[in-house]
Amino acid sequence: MLALVGSGEYLKDMEKVDLDLMGRLPGPPKVVCLPTAAGREGPKRIDYWSRLGMNHFSHLGAEVEALPVIDKESANDSAMAHAVSKANFVYLSGGKPDYLYETLKDSLVWTSIVGVLEKGGLLAGCSAGAMILGEAFYGFPGWKAGFNFLPGMTIIPHFDEIPESMLESVRLTAGDDLKLLGIERNTALIKSGERYEVVGGGGVTVWDNSRKDRYPAGLLKI
Repeated sequence: MLALVGSGEYLKDMEKVDLDLMGRLPGPPKVVCLPTAAGREGPKRIDYWSRLGMNHFSHLGAEVEALPVIDKESANDSAMAHAVSKANFVYLSGGKPDYLYETLKDSLVWTSIVGVLEKGGLLAGCSAGAMILGEAFYGFPGWKAGFNFLPGMTIIPHFDEIPESMLESVRLTAGDDLKLLGIERNTALIKSGERYEVVGGGGVTVWDNSRKDRYPAGLLKI
């Protein structure tokens, strides 16, 4: 399972969404929060995301740990990778998508995350954490490869917070090859196999050269 979150990770408005996600897990929730996308923002921001995640999921009744996977060295630390492998719910919070992707790519921690998914666990990504899970993501400058859990798709978080002119520009540069999935704040698009479901307070927009359709909470076809 994947949960692609538009924005609002670890905040009160996301409590119902995260309780829903925890209820889908194969056993009691064991959450690992990774502040990796903020790895270049300094110790205070890394600590902020780590504490916010731990407080949020502790409040929801989960066993939770935040791991300082913040660079290539820590992403290839065997102890960090082992700790991730014991989880059934991994959460990637926001920050810089290109840094997050390059840090996790081909790392021991990423291998453990894939292992969590293979055991029926859940990977959630908010903002940058969601962007890297598509085939490609829009960075500065230009398009960059993602982990391709959603072939032919790119994830646009904060969809209801981005100016329309900027969204139009991204749509044009995506061309015929990529379908945009625009995810609004406090909203998650859950992918379980080939089944997609919107949960939360907003909606998801599916946008390609032939359609632009917004879906509120419930099942959708992509």
